[in-house]
Amino acid sequence: MKTIYTAEALATGDGRNGHARTSDGKVDLDLDMPTELGGSGVGTNPEQLFAAGYAACFHSALRLVAGQAGADVTGSAVGARVSLGSTDAGGFGLAVELEVSLPDVDDATAKTLVDKAHEVCPYSNATRGNIDVTLTLADD
Repeated sequence: MKTIYTAEALATGDGRNGHARTSDGKVDLDLDMPTELGGSGVGTNPEQLFAAGYAACFHSALRLVAGQAGADVTGSAVGARVSLGSTDAGGFGLAVELEVSLPDVDDATAKTLVDKAHEVCPYSNATRGNIDVTLTLADD
């Protein structure tokens, strides 16, 4: 891989109950376990950050392939749900659901665009074969 950009972040404190900051200071926030894991839920958590990043990255990939196909992606959106769960081996794992809204694109074209975006998106390429990623089209 030829590196185009590198992001840097540092987590300090007590892991999920700590603090995270990027080297440029654009992200600087407290972390907290979700209430489902016994946290106060006051700060954000890694799954929320991953969901936001994946949704934004996938939306960019979608807009790229849609532009190449000449499709109208006005009003498009991508929602991400990142689930944390326990594995059979006693550890933890993630699963992702991406819901794509393409209100001005017919269903067949939308499915083709979503599948192509899934091949282009760096997050999709990083997770492929490692975690379950479910792609759905929103009922627009």
